[in-house]
Formats: sequence, structure tokens, C-alpha cells
Amino acid sequence: MSYEINLDGRSAFITGGTRGIGLACAALLGQAGAAVTIAGRSRDEGEAAARTLTGTGVDARFVVLDVTSEADVGVALREAASGRGLDILVNSAGVARHRDSIDVDLKLWNDVVDTNFKGTFLCCREAARHMTANGRGGTIVNVGSISGLIANVPQNQAVYNASKAAVHMLTKSLASEFAASGVRVNAVAPGYIRTAMTQGGLDNPQWSKVWLDMTPMGRVGEPEEVAQAVLFLASDVSSYITGEIMTIDGGYTLR
Repeated sequence: MSYEINLDGRSAFITGGTRGIGLACAALLGQAGAAVTIAGRSRDEGEAAARTLTGTGVDARFVVLDVTSEADVGVALREAASGRGLDILVNSAGVARHRDSIDVDLKLWNDVVDTNFKGTFLCCREAARHMTANGRGGTIVNVGSISGLIANVPQNQAVYNASKAAVHMLTKSLASEFAASGVRVNAVAPGYIRTAMTQGGLDNPQWSKVWLDMTPMGRVGEPEEVAQAVLFLASDVSSYITGEIMTIDGGYTLR
């Protein structure tokens, strides 16, 4: 049995695919042979990211997508399925907000929960409709977080943590529900990864010291290190794995 990962002939749709972990996933899935569609809110950023991917030999295109809109999600994934096909969905779109819970207002709540949880559900549901209808099934990989497993310190971010815990349970529930249809659903739970989302905290000497001191490996991760796990879960190499939450955190949650 060969364990070389080859995604030739498959199509992947990556939300939040214009930067950070999502863009790294698009690059790696594309290098493995998949045709990739990256989705995000910013056209300028998305088209630039697609050009970068294409320049490395990846078959890539960009679509504008607000994952919190049920209508937009329906149109985007329906067009993907009828055009390139839909074999792999990676839900990487997400926002993080740090605030003391006493000061949390409903705008912050809605921004975080609608993007991280509602958006993930809408995309999973729409993708599963097409994956079950095509008779081939497919794979879904959600980007959760160690914040769905532990309460981070020193920053307060209860709403973000709860939204990622919801993504983890959604992953397990959908994995059980869709297994008979040939759709596998897994998630990755990254720790502190060097992205635009975490850069503010990494630049804060008080926060970054705690983060690194609590990480046994003593460093932050890189987006490509998460993408390697996503590639594994999206491919046939992981064909007997579903409902798994794979932690990628340099050992942070061991302590």
C-alpha cells in the first residue's frame, strides 16, 4: 500500500483561503494535485493570493464569499460543485476577539459566533448536500483551535473559545451523521500559529512570554505545519478517520 498523497482529479474549496492557515492549506492541497478555490471577503486580497498560488503551478481561483450569509454560501458551493466539482472542503474562515466577558457586547458576540460557528455549519451543510448527491462522498476539515479545549491565558476571550468548542462538537456530530454517505468530517485544533491573527499577541511581550513558556517546544507554529495535517485528513491516507480533533500545538495543551 502506497501512502503518497495524490489529489489529482479532485477539487478543494477553502474558506478563509486568502491568508494564514487557509492559504497554506490551499498551497499544499494544490501542490498535491487538487484544483483549489479559495474564498474570502476581500476581492483584492483574494485575487492577489490566487495569482501567487497560480505562480507556483497550483490550479487556483478566487471567489468572494461571506460565510455568514446562507444565500452566499449556497451559491458559492453550488457553483463550485457544478463547475470544478467538490471533493474537499476546508473551513478556515475565522475571527478572534479578545475582551473581558463583562465588556462583551452583542456585536462582538455576533461577529465571532456568526463567522466561526454559523459559517462553518452553513458551509459543512451545503458541501455535504453536494458530496452525498454525487455518490463519491468527500472530506471536510474544519479549523478549530486549542481554545476550544482550554481557557487561554493571559488574554480573555470567552466568546472565541466557546465558538471553537462548538466547531469541535459540530465536527463530531456531523461525522457521525454523514459517515454512511461517505463524507468524512474532521478538525484540526491549532495552538499559537504565526499568522496575522496572532501577530498582535506575539508582539505583546507579556502575552508572548506566557504563550511560549506554556509551550513545551518553546516556539510558535507555522501555517504550513497545520496545512500538513489538513492535507492528511483531506486525503485517502486518513480513510478510516472521522470525527477526530487533531491538536497541533507544540505540546501546549499537555500542561
